[in-house]
Formats: sequence, structure tokens, C-alpha cells
Amino acid sequence: MAPDRKCTPTPSDDVTLIGRLTEQRTTVVEALIRADGFIGAQALHNQLAAAGSSVGLSTVYRTLTALAGVGRADMVRDTNGERLFRYRPGPEHRHYLICTECGLSRPVDSGPVEDWADTIAQTSGFANVRHTVELSGVCPDCGRLQAADQPR
Repeated sequence: MAPDRKCTPTPSDDVTLIGRLTEQRTTVVEALIRADGFIGAQALHNQLAAAGSSVGLSTVYRTLTALAGVGRADMVRDTNGERLFRYRPGPEHRHYLICTECGLSRPVDSGPVEDWADTIAQTSGFANVRHTVELSGVCPDCGRLQAADQPR
């Protein structure tokens, strides 16, 4: 490997961050990596079951929650309050703009939000300050579909 290339974590590396390396946890991490965008635990479990996996729903929930806890998954809530997860291959914290119609997600520049949160933490005297920013809207494709459905 070239010295300037970053090492990419493997699913088993991620599993060991959250506890004992098990086949079930590895299966969940691999499925999350393959998922396109954010996905809920139930939907991920359904995909695993359809593929013949016997991983239980509670294992999926616990694994996804633990991955988010160690910074290996981003978590947002959809309009119904369901927690959705997306694999995070690196340590950088990200924020996303999510389409409320189709679920498309795009990372956004969150520098100003991060700077603001850091300033609030410093000026308040609070330690270990965390924040959640959720941005949602209608993507251009869904917007065009909505506009086409409107009577003229």
C-alpha cells in the first residue's frame, strides 16, 4: 500500500469497536455498508431476512445504536421519528440534507454549525457538548414530480 493512502476500516474492525466480534454483528455492519443512504433498523433487518440471514431484529437495533455511539454510523430521524442510520467510514462528523419524499441524502458543509457549537461550549463552560442538526426538504427530482402533479 502506498504510504499516502488512508487505511480503510473493515467490518470486523468496526465490530470490535462495539464489543465482541460475532458473525451476526459483522453481517449487520456489512449490510449497513452496502445500504444506499440512510436506512432504518426494521428495513435493514428485512433485507437481511430476505437474503436468508437469521440475525434478529434486536441484534440489528443494538448493533446500529452501538455503531452510532462510537462514531461509525450517522443517525437521523425521519418525519415519523424513526431512527435512520448511515455507515460512516471515517471519524468525521457529518450533517445531511434529506429528501422527505424519496429519502435521498446529501452531506452538507457544516463548518459554521460546528464552529457555533464549539463557541457555545467554550462560552458556556459546558463539557462534552454534543449537537444534532437535521435538515430536510424536497430534492430537485421529487420537486419536479410534485410540480408536474399540480393542476394548472
